[in-house]
Amino acid sequence: MTDTPGWASPGSAPSDGQETGASGPADAAGRPDAAPPADQSGEQPQGPGVKWSKEQPPPGQWSAPTGAPAPGQAPPPPAGPSWGGQPPAGYGPGGQGPGGYGGPGGYGAPGYGGPAGYGAWGGGGWGGGGWGGPPPAAKPGVIPLRPLGVGEILDGTVSTMRAHWRTVLGITLVVAVFSQIIVVLLQRLVLDSTSNQVLSDPNATPGEVGRAMGDAMLGSGAVLIVSLVATVMATALLTTVTSRAVLGKPVTTAEAWRDARPQVLKLFGLVILLLIICLGVIAVGALPGILVATTSSTLGGIALAFLGGLVACVPALWLAVRFSLASPALMLEKQGIAKSMSRSAKLIRGSWWRVFGIQLLGGLIAGLVSAVIAVPFFALALVFGGGGMSAFLSGTPNVGWAYLIITGIGAVLGSTITFPITAGVTVLLYIDQRIRREALDLDLARAAGVQGYGSDAPASGS
Repeated sequence: MTDTPGWASPGSAPSDGQETGASGPADAAGRPDAAPPADQSGEQPQGPGVKWSKEQPPPGQWSAPTGAPAPGQAPPPPAGPSWGGQPPAGYGPGGQGPGGYGGPGGYGAPGYGGPAGYGAWGGGGWGGGGWGGPPPAAKPGVIPLRPLGVGEILDGTVSTMRAHWRTVLGITLVVAVFSQIIVVLLQRLVLDSTSNQVLSDPNATPGEVGRAMGDAMLGSGAVLIVSLVATVMATALLTTVTSRAVLGKPVTTAEAWRDARPQVLKLFGLVILLLIICLGVIAVGALPGILVATTSSTLGGIALAFLGGLVACVPALWLAVRFSLASPALMLEKQGIAKSMSRSAKLIRGSWWRVFGIQLLGGLIAGLVSAVIAVPFFALALVFGGGGMSAFLSGTPNVGWAYLIITGIGAVLGSTITFPITAGVTVLLYIDQRIRREALDLDLARAAGVQGYGSDAPASGS
């Protein structure tokens, strides 16, 4: 029997140094050791404890008193208070009834499972002032320093946006405005309405179609590169903001840029490398169909290329999720490209489906918010500058300045919201995985200045 509370019975005597009035060891009859007889010791026992009668029942016939004490016999001492905060009413006959093992104040309803005994986790028992489970995790910032649930990751992302809205809004708005200005100029000057009209014209010559497709691919590639640059810049700066928000520390845009600047070029290299890897896997899957289309059957080759590319999306998605935490690892650990990819693979090992599900949920939320913001602007652009819905349905909208500016405003507002969501979810997932695998919460608590948090635990490795 240990001396841990919960194993020892309430009211039992301490193992060392019995107090006056406590019962001694039981004799062979199973009753407490009586005081020495007067004819042997020549004196009565002293002290305020219970005085047992000299006439005791024979062995095996002793039972607990069921009524009032016999004349000349002192009543039994009251039992000590139970652990639940209520004094017991006494041990009833046979441990039953009011005050016994099954009654109020004993081991029964108010005891293990009741409101006042051992089971009073939320009242006067272990939970009220004693053992109510582990202490709550420290929360110096937007998340508690312990393994996180899905809701806590999303809540931490929103809390970061609310707590540091000036910095977050300044970063995302500047990045979105500059990138969208470049996109509008490219769409107007490179990917203009002429290309769309040629591609939708069934009487166009093969040369015209080829030139139009080249212009469209050039414009789309330029827009993709600009969007990629904007995403990298926003991710780099927002990673620093989110990491400071976890510690409960303020951060300005200048501080975020100063911290992120040494790693920005590496982040560009990482994003481009991951893009090449994923697109390369899909291209390998579509390559047999492309060869068939160029050598024999065009229709069959296109179908085979589509099917092969679709199948190749599975390993491409697996690799994308496996390396999805490389970006925060590169920014926060100041690692190189290869090391950050290795760190991401190590952190996600065994948790691929969980990371994929949370990333997918975050992406769906960001996409839904972006669509809710962008759709009204798109409708306004069709009405005021795109030739109306009929021109859109016919595939020949008037992509003029008014159309591009109105849709660009919607894209800016959508990016201002979606950038913090996607970056925040990724960073908090990275922190959560490190807490689960490397006890990062101890380092975070020390960095946040939390007193006495994990002071006896060794520092976790990075």
